Amino acid sequence: QMVKEGAIVIDVGINRLPDNRIVGDVDFDGVKEKASWITPVPGGVGPMTVTMLIENTLRSAERSLQATPADDYQDWEAPVLKAV
Repeated sequence: QMVKEGAIVIDVGINRLPDNRIVGDVDFDGVKEKASWITPVPGGVGPMTVTMLIENTLRSAERSLQATPADDYQDWEAPVLKAV
């Protein structure tokens, strides 16, 4: 096996099997006895991924609402076009 005894395994893979089950990249049943911790798929890191996407979207929206039109062009230099 490729998993060291006592390892922490964070499975971020998402795969759909022909029978429509969703599984990760790691053989959960083959690794669970060896790993000290292992994330399941589904239900492992997925909820955290969604949470972070929502948080980043809200932060972006807040920054957008606080920005002034001049902020968009601060430190911006027009590109110099050269004839070819």
